[in-house]
Order: sequence, then structure tokens, then C-alpha cells
Amino acid sequence: MTANNLCLDIWMQRRSGPRRKRIDDYRNVYQRDRARIIHSAAFRRLQSKTQILAIRQNDYSRTRLTHSLEVAQIGSGIVHHLKHAYQDREDIQTWLASEALIETICLSHDIGHPPFGHGGEVALNYMMQDHGGFEGNGQSLRILGKRGSYSEDFGMDVSRRTMLGILKYPALYQDVVGTYPTKPSNLRTFKAKHWGPPKCVFAEERSLLEWILQPFSEADRALFTSISKPDPARHGKTQYQSFDTTIMDLADDIAYGVHDLEDAIVLGMVSREKWQQVLAPQLGDIDDAYLQNELPRLERQLFSRTSHQRKEAIGDLVCWFITNAQITENEQFEHPLLRFNVTLPSELRQALDVLKTFEMDHIIQRPEVQMLVYKGQQMLLEIFEALQADPARLLPRELAQEWHQAEAKGKNSHRIICDYMASMTDDYASRLYKTLFVPSSGSVFEPI
Repeated sequence: MTANNLCLDIWMQRRSGPRRKRIDDYRNVYQRDRARIIHSAAFRRLQSKTQILAIRQNDYSRTRLTHSLEVAQIGSGIVHHLKHAYQDREDIQTWLASEALIETICLSHDIGHPPFGHGGEVALNYMMQDHGGFEGNGQSLRILGKRGSYSEDFGMDVSRRTMLGILKYPALYQDVVGTYPTKPSNLRTFKAKHWGPPKCVFAEERSLLEWILQPFSEADRALFTSISKPDPARHGKTQYQSFDTTIMDLADDIAYGVHDLEDAIVLGMVSREKWQQVLAPQLGDIDDAYLQNELPRLERQLFSRTSHQRKEAIGDLVCWFITNAQITENEQFEHPLLRFNVTLPSELRQALDVLKTFEMDHIIQRPEVQMLVYKGQQMLLEIFEALQADPARLLPRELAQEWHQAEAKGKNSHRIICDYMASMTDDYASRLYKTLFVPSSGSVFEPI
């Protein structure tokens, strides 16, 4: 066996050790990882979790599930492009993710996100402030390595390299968290802008983080987990991502910047006038031949009111980003999985950032959207407050038992409540809220 094969094999390991052989199962480890994600309850629940626009407001806009499927398709497209663009680089070909691996990483990148989008993430972080915090990416890693249903002790028990690909922010919560204001006395006065979480891994997953990074040299681990924190009062930030993570992250940005814009156009939230006032001038100022030549056509097709023309424009934009992805090398790192990164040329990165900023400013921050975000946050805050007041009484029986065990061992029992809250769909959280707080709702004969 070659040295390269030995290096690759360590990334295929699972924490549970060698798997039991199944007769005539010729799939590789990453194909089995992908199957575990697709068939998991956590993945299915994404069908009823908010992406940008609230679930049940319409039957057109993306959910976390459809978004994850699109990220997987784009991620696979990026890998396919890189495979051909760098076909003469044996070192890159050796370490470039397979289709099954990158799809697994992309499909599971949002698997830990709570109900009601990033608003729900902020609400859970607020309630967990004194108990280790909450952050969606950290919860995704926790599900894959601890809370998923494929292993009693190791969660989804996916391979080490899949775990590395999910690891967007390789730092523990306590090492990056900044300073929060004093909590208000009334949940109704909660201000979301004060309670955003740091991008992190939870303290409970320290051993999992160490296992994922074990194959790297000490110098690579130190650099990879280094933090930038110039202001002690503000959250610190990690500075590096692995090869696979940069592909997934770029695919995520493209899906958000382009596909979520399509939703807003179709639903009338972005008009042609708004495009001409805001987006067209900013995109037109970018020094790129494609944009200079194609921007008028893209505008015409996006607002043509015919779906095939709109789809052609959306497809062209996605393809433009995918086919311009390139690999850079950071020679500070020894290992190829850290040394190689996937990026866009500066002009395309600028264009994608313009699209993302536009969506934040003109879609997500719209008052009618933020009112729904606020409502979702308030429901989660009040449910969490009730559950933590009497978890033995109100938690589902199995979780109540876990909570008792955590209490008895002096562990962070609030994390059990948080796991339950994060796993909820928008619909489930809404029904539980009504059962707990609306007098005319709820019955022992009507399961939540």
C-alpha cells in the first residue's frame, strides 16, 4: 500500500472503529456517510425549517432541506470543474473530494440549525449564555459526532474527513466568545442584535475536535485552530478552513446569493425597479467582462415573468461562479487538506458579496420578515424558559431521563434541553408553544 493510500485511509476512519461487513456491500465509506445523512431524522426535519422566508407563508420558497440539496448539487459541480481544470496536478487530484464526500458534507452542513432560521439560533444562544452557548454549525458537528441515531455513543458516526468538512470554525466556544450585555428582565424586550453567537465548537465536543484533527502535525493543528480576537469584548474568529470546507462554503454562498434571490423575485419581494436602483449599479461597477456584457440580458430574463427565461438566467449565474472557482495554496500548512483552498477571483467574490448583502438589506431585514423572525424567537425563548423551569416534568420521557443522568453526573444538563429545542421543526415548535401557553389548545389525544 502506498504512502498516499495510508494517508487517505486515516480520513475514512469512524470513531466507532472498523464496521461490521455486510455481504455484497461494495460502497465506499463516503457513500455510506451520504446514505446515513439522507436517511436520518435530522435531515428530514430540514423540510420544515426556515431558510430565508418563513415556512407555510407560501409553498414556493426554499426550506433548509431544498437549500441543502442545492448546495450539494453546486458543491458537486465545483468538484467536477476542479477535477478537469487541474487534471495535470496529481497532488490536487489525490486530495480533491469525491462526489459522494462533497455531497455528504453539503447535505449535512445545516443539519444542526434550529427552527426559525438564524433568529432561532440567536434565541437559543441567549438562553444558553451561561451554559456554553449555541451556534448552528457547532450543533451540526454535535449531531454528526454525538446526537445522531446511528450509534449509541458517536451520533451519525460518519468518517473523520466528513467531520473535517463540516468543521467550519475549529475553535471552542469559551475561546472565542466575547462579552454580552446584562440580560433584560423581560423576554419581550430581548434584542437579537446583542445576542449573536460566536462561530464555534461547543465545549462538550472538545474530544471530538481533537479526534478530527489528530492526523495533522502539531504545527498544522496550532495554525488551523488559531483565533483572531483584537477586541476582547467582541467574538473572536477562526481564520482557516479545510479544502473540503471551502468548497462547501462557496457552494453555500452561491446557493444563498443566487437561488434565494430567485425566491424573492418570484414572490414579488424584489422588483425590477429595486434591481435597477440597487443591484444593477453595484454589479455594473465590477470590472468583469461577463457582467459588463450580460447584465442587461440577465435583468431582462430574471424579470420576464416566464419561468424558463428566469431559470436560464439563474443557471447562467450559478454556472459563472462554479466555472471560475480556483484553488489557492497556503504554504504555511503541511497537509494538503489544509494547504489547498477553493476561492473565487476577486471580481466574482465581489459580485457574490453584493448579492448576499442585497438579500440581507432588502429581504431579510424587511420589517414584515423581521416580525416573523421576532415571533419565532419569542416562542423559542418562552418554551425554553418553561422547559428549564421543570425539565423532569415537561421534557419527553427519554430526554427527561438523559437530563436526570446529566444532572447526577454534574454535566451540562441545559445542553439536553437545547438539543431538543434545536431539533424542532418550525411546525413542531409552534404546536408545542400552543400546547404550553394557549388555553384552548392541546389535548392528551392530540400528540404534538
